[in-house]
Amino acid sequence: AEAAAELLRLYRRDPDGWRGCRSTGEVAVSWRPSAEFAGNLYKGEGILPASPQNVWECIKPVAGGLRTKWDQNVKDFEVIEAISDTVSICRTTTPSACMRIISPREFVDVVVMKQYEDGTMLSAATNVEHPLCPPQPNFVRGFNYPCGCFCIPVPG
Repeated sequence: AEAAAELLRLYRRDPDGWRGCRSTGEVAVSWRPSAEFAGNLYKGEGILPASPQNVWECIKPVAGGLRTKWDQNVKDFEVIEAISDTVSICRTTTPSACMRIISPREFVDVVVMKQYEDGTMLSAATNVEHPLCPPQPNFVRGFNYPCGCFCIPVPG
């Protein structure tokens, strides 16, 4: 989890190589080739008219959190094992998609949540195997490379 968090911090600090691919008035999505796997990294950025704490409440990876209420791509989120106050093993499920052509997925990740001195909040995760969470019937087991969300306060 700590390695995933550090990798995300490095991505955030390195502006080189990102190419814009989609943009609306609220969100800009960029991509760049990954150094870890044969594919691309993606990042979405936007400014929300809310306090960082209110935004964090919507995105933080906790059981019973708000993410399953607003994110149609997250059907359920559960904590399999709490390692500490900030690190846990979690299972996220997604619904089927494209008229059920794409099967529901499940992801088992080690997740860390951090808050930095400047007020930035981070959740970072990466794939892990866990004996309390074997693959479940009717789900395809997905694999997450290091991924996560930053909630960064902006002046004003």
